[in-house]
Amino acid sequence: MNMTEARQKAAALVAQMTPEEKISQLLNESPAIERLGIHEYNWWNEASHGVARSGMATVFPHAIALASTFDPALIGEVGEAVSTEGRAKYNKSVEWGDRDIYKGLTYWTPNINIFRDPRWGRGQETFGEDPFLTAQMGMNYVRGIQGEGEFLKASACSKHFAVHSGPEPLRHTFDAVVSQHDLWETYLPAFEWTVKSGVSGVMGAYNRLFGKPCCAMPMIREVLREKWGFEGYFVSDCGAINDIYAYHHYTNTIVEAAADALKSGCQLNCGNSFRHLLEAYEQDLITDEDLTEAAAGLFTIRYLLGEFEEERPYADIPLSKLDCREHRELNLKTAREAMVLLKNDGYLPLDPATEKIIAVIGPNAMNQVALEGNYNGMASEYITPADGFRRVFKNANVRAAKGSNIWLEKWNDCGGFLNMRSEGVAYAKEADVTVLCLGLDCTIEGEENGTRNEFFDNGDKKTLALPTTQKLLAEEICDACENVIVLLMSGSAIDLGEKITKKAHAIIEAWYPGAVGGLAAAELVAGVYSPSGRLPVTFYHEEDELPPFVDYDMKGRTYRYLDKEPLYPFGYGLSYTKFTYSDACLCAEGEDAYTVRFTVKNDGAMDGVEKAQVYARYTDSRTPTPNFQLCALAAVELAAGEEKSVALDVPKYWVSAVLEDGSRVAPDGEIALYVGGSQPDALSEKLTGFAPLCVKIK
Repeated sequence: MNMTEARQKAAALVAQMTPEEKISQLLNESPAIERLGIHEYNWWNEASHGVARSGMATVFPHAIALASTFDPALIGEVGEAVSTEGRAKYNKSVEWGDRDIYKGLTYWTPNINIFRDPRWGRGQETFGEDPFLTAQMGMNYVRGIQGEGEFLKASACSKHFAVHSGPEPLRHTFDAVVSQHDLWETYLPAFEWTVKSGVSGVMGAYNRLFGKPCCAMPMIREVLREKWGFEGYFVSDCGAINDIYAYHHYTNTIVEAAADALKSGCQLNCGNSFRHLLEAYEQDLITDEDLTEAAAGLFTIRYLLGEFEEERPYADIPLSKLDCREHRELNLKTAREAMVLLKNDGYLPLDPATEKIIAVIGPNAMNQVALEGNYNGMASEYITPADGFRRVFKNANVRAAKGSNIWLEKWNDCGGFLNMRSEGVAYAKEADVTVLCLGLDCTIEGEENGTRNEFFDNGDKKTLALPTTQKLLAEEICDACENVIVLLMSGSAIDLGEKITKKAHAIIEAWYPGAVGGLAAAELVAGVYSPSGRLPVTFYHEEDELPPFVDYDMKGRTYRYLDKEPLYPFGYGLSYTKFTYSDACLCAEGEDAYTVRFTVKNDGAMDGVEKAQVYARYTDSRTPTPNFQLCALAAVELAAGEEKSVALDVPKYWVSAVLEDGSRVAPDGEIALYVGGSQPDALSEKLTGFAPLCVKIK
């Protein structure tokens, strides 16, 4: 069914509704209208990295880890698996008459906000700090979820439009103020690219932008609809329309808030504020045409999902697809590609046949929550780091201990913390190798969660350092042991501190790696595969002074506008093998893109996947331009000794200068394209020992 046919059917159906019935359909919990053959439908569902909050499903690595793969095609496969499981769940839910929350096919994902500040707790839900990477991952995830058939396999939704990235405690009252340059160069591109690639939904943010609440601002119509040609539905974040009145004080009444949102183009309310639309209608604040437009937009999506077909599409997808073997294998592949090897002094890989004592110590050694991240489903099996090391190092004596809590030194006044630490250090001291499993989990780092202490503020971080309780454990173990490996699990950048960083033979950033993440981590240590993950965010030094969290100006933020050397750079990650680049050249120039060709060879002894990256550097006297801008990437799989010729298109969009009014123009300076396995900055060259090749465009 094409969009035109779906619109026509939706319009015919909505034309039969009374104003009251139309209003009832504009809430996420939409009731049945039996006389028209309409079942109840709950629009609210989540699938950030697997079907969430509705029972069993494959729990893939969290979004920030998906971004770390630097492999958009792989993320498309993940999206396809997610929608397959979503249809399997939906088919059974319909069969049993269960149409409750989290049972529909409208997934409010992906989160394509820019992770501009490492303190933001919800950054784990994003694809990182870069607009190009975010756009590529977002588009492929959307395509995977929605499918390419006659009907939508499921509906994806890009969120949160348009400028939203904390602080969490202020999100219901905050006014994000940005320059037009930053708006169009950094914050909007991922929305533009996902909209133009066919995403069927967009969600508005809680905050204001330029003084206008994001769910009642002119940009919904002027940019989404008119400029970009968006044809899907627009939904408020949950409770955001109430915020317009209650917290932003933008209107005098909740009735006016509901009316403003509707007239601005918000068609669906997650929450109850649209119940007041009847009062708005009676007060002539809105018209029947406004209600018809919104309801018809929503039913267009329901028709595209095949809800009203006699033979429902995708009805043959069985329940056995949930967390099936095929998807678990994809999950493991994805977790492997997401792991980032930040440091290795040559100690790794370890011999998987070793009979040594391996101590797996730390608050995330056996922490299921740290595998899951947030917005997650429930897997049928979880493999923590302790489990993974037991499976991979079968001849070793693997011992596990918690050693500390994530941040609390005590659960109570009886002092359990010191007992844990002494036990952890004792285990480590008797071991030949200690794997320190440090980091965070989503109970403290995440969406507005009420936790406030010296380290966290309602989901956001106050510091980039490890919580003191973990730092004490780790430093004592570093004093007591010769052979230490650090496995970090987190949704954001952490600075371990000089002592731990210098002592550790190797440091692995595993993120929130999904249900089988512990196995992928142990396999990395054992050299079952060569790591290929890359950082989708900059890791800053803990002592560095960051710009104020509330400042949305990009100056001094992310690799694109950073003015100091970071701890670890965006795009960085080590391997067990060696890739060599040669013969880089500009082989074609079209109206919309340059084509760069190069050869990459695996000169090492292991098979591996290289994450080839192309960055642009250009200048323009009229406007600020990035230090570098990622503009093309590819995952290149190479056996030891193998080489391949690779051609990548570089859209001119990503090498254009964005003027202060937001327009894109060809830069007035030279364009240099850098081809390699990392960003072309001095620190990446120092850490990897490789300088990317340069292709200049006159």
